Amino acid sequence: MSRRTIPILKHLINGARSTTSTRSVTYMPRPGDGAPRAVTLIPGDGVGPLVTGAVEQVMEAMHAPVYFEKYDVHGDMKSVPTEVIESIKKNKVCLKGGLKTPVGGGVSSLNVQLRKELDLYASLVHCFNLQGLPTRHDNVDIVVIRENTEGEYSGLEHEVVPGVVESLKVITKFCSERIAKYAFEYAYLNNRKKVTAVHKANIMKLADGLFLESCREIASKYPSIQYNEMIVDNCSMQLVSKPEQFDVMVTPNLYGNLVANTAAGIAGGTGVMPGGNVGADHAVFEQGASAGNVGNEKLWEQKKANPVALLLSSAMMLRHLQFPSFADRLETAVKSVIAEGKHRTKDLGGDSTTQEVVDAVIANLD
Repeated sequence: MSRRTIPILKHLINGARSTTSTRSVTYMPRPGDGAPRAVTLIPGDGVGPLVTGAVEQVMEAMHAPVYFEKYDVHGDMKSVPTEVIESIKKNKVCLKGGLKTPVGGGVSSLNVQLRKELDLYASLVHCFNLQGLPTRHDNVDIVVIRENTEGEYSGLEHEVVPGVVESLKVITKFCSERIAKYAFEYAYLNNRKKVTAVHKANIMKLADGLFLESCREIASKYPSIQYNEMIVDNCSMQLVSKPEQFDVMVTPNLYGNLVANTAAGIAGGTGVMPGGNVGADHAVFEQGASAGNVGNEKLWEQKKANPVALLLSSAMMLRHLQFPSFADRLETAVKSVIAEGKHRTKDLGGDSTTQEVVDAVIANLD
């Protein structure tokens, strides 16, 4: 063998090694795991059909093993149609756009109805910095886990006498324990180091006191995870000044809604934060923080709604369905588009349409 061929062989061998080392066995499916899964799809109101349509296009481009059963549901309906509930119960998984809840007038929220009907007791919103998207704070990576079925959202209101209304806040040990357990399980399974319980037990000593008592009991069973408590008003101040101190946060219903939206605003806005609602048997994935753009007619007319949050929520859904490689491909493509900075909607400082962002994501699929 000549001296000239030795370096060439070394180069070929090292190249082969580097190629094979980039792919590792991360998931060994069970026989039949690749069968396509049905997912209930609720496009929703306003820009909802735009962003859910974006997900449909990307899923088709990926040849993802899911297919959608689509239902027309709107926030001004009196209740969620029975066939929709039956579809979610059958499929176990739902993807939905925003449903606009009328303010006042006695119309109950269909979002709350869905959570109660399906016992989706845990809401999860992941708020984190995206590379290439400038924000006021760095190193933000917060998961807000919120109790979804009771608290101020119990819907127990009545007029005692004209001009006097009572709204009841219900806290139970059962619901407090299971949301605390979910938060600590999430932290344990995702290598998270700390869980912070958010409360107002200094004022609501019985209700929030019971929530804290439940969190402490569950925390004692997870000695490897740090646990602390924070009053909700102090928490709000700490979030906007030192958000990097938070890891996993567990909250009663109302506080979680406020905290999640604040954290989303800090990390880049509600248009890019994924989320979902999960119970023992069913899961509904949607934009993580409040979809304030649902009723924005201008966004709908211009076709410039941001699809990133729902695309990332769809990646969460794919992992939930045990399709991790598809989830990784989708998430990587979305993050690449954000990092490049060429295709962004107005809320992220750009002027792209929804379709232009979708096309960019599809072009970046590995």
